[in-house]
Amino acid sequence: QVQLVESGGGLVQAGGSLRLSCAASGRFFSTLTMTWFRQAPGKEREFVAGLHWRVGTPYYADSVKGRWTISRDNAKNTVYLQMNSLNPEDTAVYFCAARGGATFYRRDVDYAVWGQGTQVTVSS
Repeated sequence: QVQLVESGGGLVQAGGSLRLSCAASGRFFSTLTMTWFRQAPGKEREFVAGLHWRVGTPYYADSVKGRWTISRDNAKNTVYLQMNSLNPEDTAVYFCAARGGATFYRRDVDYAVWGQGTQVTVSS
């Protein structure tokens, strides 16, 4: 069973940057689709960015496109989310999730493996 551990969250001023990391245990990281979601207080969890294990092309929510970059290092079993130009609306708990398979999914219900989340707070 794959386990995921996020890190890198924190408090940052608007316009600043953070890089989140999600480290995965297990032997088959390179065959996993890795995706970031976030959940703000009082809101549903939403898709942020993802990388299919085979296609390699990143997927982004419109709200972060052009500001953030998802990447992965299969040698380190880690996926990253570089977040630039942060704004207060980005404040949320950020989760990484993993799944196998040939299709890329944006819905959280399609992912069975989750990390514990890391808090990102952006002050104005």
